[in-house]
Amino acid sequence: MKTNILTVLTTISISSFGFSLESNGIKNGYIQEKYGKHGTQNLNGMPSLSIPLKWNNAPKNTKSYALVMEDFDAIPVTGFSWIHWVSIIPANITELKENASLENKNIIQGVNSWVSTMGGLSKSDASHFGGPAPPDKDHTYSITLYALDKNLNLESGFYLNELYKEIEGHVLDKVTLKGIYKK
Repeated sequence: MKTNILTVLTTISISSFGFSLESNGIKNGYIQEKYGKHGTQNLNGMPSLSIPLKWNNAPKNTKSYALVMEDFDAIPVTGFSWIHWVSIIPANITELKENASLENKNIIQGVNSWVSTMGGLSKSDASHFGGPAPPDKDHTYSITLYALDKNLNLESGFYLNELYKEIEGHVLDKVTLKGIYKK
């Protein structure tokens, strides 16, 4: 069972085993505007200021983490869930500060959906956080952090399906945090 706790300053999600994920970039259930299309920082038109995240109580034998941020509300618009951020994080890191996607060289990042024909970016430009930009209505974004029992052998620019193949059978626990971004 998972518990979501909403506070004024931050939103926290806790797994049944106590693994928790929080962000002070989500207030009252909403992702702050600066982390998406209403913000001022972008990379070739893609919102690029990544949301801050912090986690606690990872399982004892955690060797690395995998992070996936997706927008399932994009399916009726694009035909697929929009991938916003895919990253591999070393076990000694328990926090990604604001803009870590562009500043933290210790994380390995995969390709987001901005590489698609709808986004139009190159693979290298799309291998970072690509912030929310809902075209039709407010969308809910899922940020899932997986605690893994192995170090992953993927290089920058990997695809989400490659990540899922690598982590199969190696997930110790996972926690999902959700936030809404306004159209």
